[in-house]
Amino acid sequence: MEFKEYPDREMLALSLADQMASQLAQQLRTGERASLCVPGGTSPTLVFETLSGADIDWGRVTVFLGDERWVDGEHKRSNGRLLRRHLLRDKAAAAAYIDLYTGDATPDEAADGLVQAIRPHLPITVVLLGMGNDMHTASLFPGADRLAEGLAADAPLVLPIRAEGAEEPRITLTRPALADAMNVHVLIMGPEKREALERAQKLDPTEAPIRAFLDNATVHWAE
Repeated sequence: MEFKEYPDREMLALSLADQMASQLAQQLRTGERASLCVPGGTSPTLVFETLSGADIDWGRVTVFLGDERWVDGEHKRSNGRLLRRHLLRDKAAAAAYIDLYTGDATPDEAADGLVQAIRPHLPITVVLLGMGNDMHTASLFPGADRLAEGLAADAPLVLPIRAEGAEEPRITLTRPALADAMNVHVLIMGPEKREALERAQKLDPTEAPIRAFLDNATVHWAE
């Protein structure tokens, strides 16, 4: 794990967006397409807005979320809604987008189709992960009903999952899909998240799911 500390959140966003754009561009120089997997939530908003203006061939990039709440795309809790507002705009509006919310009644009904949609874009070129104070990442929550399955080396690429603190049912990419990415970044901000990260390094992934992704990750932190 590489840990990068920044003087403020704006510098973090500028630097991280530049690194992600450079990694996507490098892949596009040697391959036909690149893939970008990102988190929901409000923490990466400034990263997204900066990255959306990056001068790369977005028409050859496929974007998808690492997880999604099973709510309509215009719902205030939809990760996709945030993504469309803050990343899939400006130059990045040309990117292909795989929506994890399919409109099916449950995420269980959508899982197989999403596996088929995402599989061609593996290994993911760039993954950006977030982390909660409970040390969850994507929708891999401590205590979730299928956490052990989602962390297994032979996990399906996409998994419906439910957790007590998660409110809605979720759909999430799993450990093999996320950890095997070519470039893994983790974005955390504030002292509580830094303390949680330090705790996670000493725990098993079943207690601190983010731990499963740290060994090959670059962690970006600002106060």
